[in-house]
Amino acid sequence: MSKVLVIEDDEMLNAGLCYNLQKKQIEVKEAYSLADARMILEQGHYDLALLDVNLPDGDGFSFARELEEQYHLPFIFLTAHNLDEEVLYGFKLGADEYITKPFNIKIVMERIQAVLRRLKIQDAENEKKQYVCGSLAIDFEQRTVWKKGELLSLTPTEYNLLEFFCKNRGQVLTKELLLENIWDSKGNYVNEHALALNISRLRSKIEEEEESYIKTIYGMGYQWIGGERKK
Repeated sequence: MSKVLVIEDDEMLNAGLCYNLQKKQIEVKEAYSLADARMILEQGHYDLALLDVNLPDGDGFSFARELEEQYHLPFIFLTAHNLDEEVLYGFKLGADEYITKPFNIKIVMERIQAVLRRLKIQDAENEKKQYVCGSLAIDFEQRTVWKKGELLSLTPTEYNLLEFFCKNRGQVLTKELLLENIWDSKGNYVNEHALALNISRLRSKIEEEEESYIKTIYGMGYQWIGGERKK
């Protein structure tokens, strides 16, 4: 379910937007000021913000930079500012949409849903290229792995194992399946001992005392559990 933060000081308009979004099975949270919005954003992640420009403790144009740089949150302007230069300025700030008041609520709902659909597609595309889990950041295009901001040195075999685990996270991967996909597809024969050795080396490079990524499923194989806290 998508989560939307509505930052609008007009209580009736805010309530109307929240009501209609909830009817679309979208989770919402209301904020009536920039202070409200900051407090809410510190407590959890949202997929999109609806942002008024004129707010009691500041202007939405300035806050838009904060949304993008600090919270990495996509946003839609909802405002009475309808001059061409204001609309262009809003888009230059990174807005995904610029909706002027007064508006037709049905049309606004469709435009919000269109933005959410587009964001989901972008997220899916980004996930194919990059994966962040715990203290690890993996770039599948560059075949690089970062841990707490430091580049890790992995062998080609260790990286191939890591990528296969990440792209099949949560699944129990048998030793036979790993051998088939990591080595046999390249025409090389490797036994289970070599597999266990490479997984042990990979673990030593990516795991911490308090963080576990690869779980041994005895008698079956291994499972990516993604940064689970060790007990």
